[in-house]
Amino acid sequence: MLEFTILVPAVINGLLTGSIYALIALGLTLIYGVLHIINFAHGALLMLSLFGVYFLHSLAGIDPYVALLILVPAMFALGYGLQRTVIAHASHGKDENVLLVTLGIALIIENLALFFWRSDTRTIDVPYAFDVIDVGFAFLSVPRVAAFGAAFVVAGLLWVLMTRSDLGRAIRAVAKERHGARVVGIDVDHIFAMSYGIGTACVAAAACLLLPTFYVTPQVGNAFVLIAFTVVVLGGMGSFTGALVGGLLIGVVESLGGLFLGETLGQIGIFLVFIAVLLFRPTGLFGDRA
Repeated sequence: MLEFTILVPAVINGLLTGSIYALIALGLTLIYGVLHIINFAHGALLMLSLFGVYFLHSLAGIDPYVALLILVPAMFALGYGLQRTVIAHASHGKDENVLLVTLGIALIIENLALFFWRSDTRTIDVPYAFDVIDVGFAFLSVPRVAAFGAAFVVAGLLWVLMTRSDLGRAIRAVAKERHGARVVGIDVDHIFAMSYGIGTACVAAAACLLLPTFYVTPQVGNAFVLIAFTVVVLGGMGSFTGALVGGLLIGVVESLGGLFLGETLGQIGIFLVFIAVLLFRPTGLFGDRA
């Protein structure tokens, strides 16, 4: 049996890693909750955001956390534009077509990244990348602690947006009944684009928090988006609370799996959880029953 000094730090580090998964999944679950489609371009947009953080730092010397002020609105604008000018028109209003369109966008972005930036692994060097906080029974990475706090801040801001603002009420109305929302005067196309833009802004925030301790390649988004899909299913489609809790749980499962099975097999537990949720609670932990 593992000692307390090994098990507890593994759980804590799993929670810190899971906060990044939650942040990525928050954007994915918002897009699903409103547009009712699985956004296959989510991982490619995360990769694009990571490259954005990398180039802002390497070319302009901008710290990744300062880059939040630049990259989040920039990626929101990109997401809004993609939905309004590409996805909406190419899908012809059919949800099944949106899946193919977002898959096409992902392939285009990834191949353009390979063409322009090759497949080289890139990292950045920031002075606090290896700073830790000693809490007595564990050493906590400062960038990961920052990401953990940011995940709760973003989840709180999304909750306030959805429950306290006119935009949030419009988003909930469109998610509930898009045709009825159109009848009462809501610009449904604008709400779709806003939702996609906000979801894309979430991956930009995740990229800024991730890169101080991670790397970027043109394929890096694929692994994260698979985990994000698992988080969304675990937490419940369209649930912000579910995305947050699910991300933290998946982070712990991955950490404990790596501890017991080794780093190369650590992610097996994630997909076992995914299969178990589909079998025993397909609505997820916080999902509504049909």
